Amino acid sequence: MTGRLLILSIAGLCTAHVHSFGLLATSTGKSALDPTVINRYNDLKLPDGKIRAEYIWIDADGNTRSKTRTLPPSKSTVSTLPLWNFDGSSTGQAPGDDSEVILNPRACYRDPFRPNEDNFLVLCDATTPAGDALPTNTRHAAAETFAKHEAEEVWFGLEQEYTLFNLDKSTPLGWPEGGFPGEQGPYYCGAGSDVMFGRAIMESHYAACLFAGLEISGTNGEVMPGQWEYQIGPCVGIDAGDQIWVRWVLKVGDVLHK
Repeated sequence: MTGRLLILSIAGLCTAHVHSFGLLATSTGKSALDPTVINRYNDLKLPDGKIRAEYIWIDADGNTRSKTRTLPPSKSTVSTLPLWNFDGSSTGQAPGDDSEVILNPRACYRDPFRPNEDNFLVLCDATTPAGDALPTNTRHAAAETFAKHEAEEVWFGLEQEYTLFNLDKSTPLGWPEGGFPGEQGPYYCGAGSDVMFGRAIMESHYAACLFAGLEISGTNGEVMPGQWEYQIGPCVGIDAGDQIWVRWVLKVGDVLHK
């Protein structure tokens, strides 16, 4: 009965704040909840011997999926993490009559969204129960190629640009609605809130990457308002690909946590 009351209490708090803050106009059903309410539960101390592992994989459309598993601290490295599974028919990766897909842990990083304990992110690739790589599992072929050249230390540095949009999903941050910004010039590596839009998100993303243990080596504003770039590397071998996927999880997660 206590557990039921706790669930009802949380639901009541969330409902109260939905009414006071309102729903996001473009996202019916999503609410702008008071961070103090959320943090009340995020800050709860976990029982000794319990940590959370966020298993992450790439679905049939090239998007990331994830789910959370409770584990003992002794299961916190790639070699000790257990395999897991998921319903591949719900992600476009298996038929409904044979839907089990296996998650194979490949890389671990500290979890910046649950920093109070030793929680971590687990990047996985996906195989059939028999161990065959799914067609969407391009990491498998890459790992085989790197394994054939173990004597070579291949370095990679990856740069990615991104643009932040307003909630209307069509207006870049810093652009007037239905119009265009000022001419290109002051935005690239600029300084000041009148030209550098979204700096708080960039800073949060940068800090999250460093906390997670990613080799993020730099970032800067790009040539138009709301556009940024960052660099991952140098990394050796397949680690570069792993990190560039995890940094995207951190980017999406950072926006969702705001």
